Amino acid sequence: MTQLADKDLTETFWDRLEDCRTGMLVIDGRAVPMSHYVDENKRELWFITAKGTFMAEHANGTNAHYVLCNDKEGLYASLSGRFTPEINKEKLDEYWSFIAASWYEDGKQDPDVLLLKLSLDAGEVWTSKGGAKFFYEIAKANLTDDKPDIGEHFEISF
Repeated sequence: MTQLADKDLTETFWDRLEDCRTGMLVIDGRAVPMSHYVDENKRELWFITAKGTFMAEHANGTNAHYVLCNDKEGLYASLSGRFTPEINKEKLDEYWSFIAASWYEDGKQDPDVLLLKLSLDAGEVWTSKGGAKFFYEIAKANLTDDKPDIGEHFEISF
C-alpha cells in the first residue's frame, strides 16, 4: 500500500540513496545510465557529463526522471524533478573523483565537463529488507497463508 513518507522512511531513503551509485536518467523517453551525487540538504542529485551529450543538450529546465534499482541497498525508486545544467566549481570539486577524471583528458579543467542538477520534486520508493531477511519472509510465506513482508512502499515529496 502506498503511503506518504514519514520521517523514518525519508531517512531510510536518503541513507540508502547515498550508498547507491548509479541509475537510469530519463528525459523525453530516452534513458541513459548515470552516476549520481547526493545533496540531501538541498534535495538535489548531481551528475557529471560532457557537453554535447544527449543529457547535456536536453537539460534545459525540463522535467526528468531518475530510476534506481539496487538490490544490495534494498532501494528501488522512481524520482522526478527539474533538470538543469549548472556551473558550480564548488560542487565539481566536491564530486570529482578518479572515475570522473578517466573521462576527461584535462581533468576538471576540461572544457567539455558539465554538471547537471536534478532538483527533486517527488518520487515513489520501495525499500526491501534484503539478504537473509528477504529469504526468511519468502520461506515463511510458502509455509503459511501470509504474504511476505519484504519492505516499505511510499511516495515522497521534496
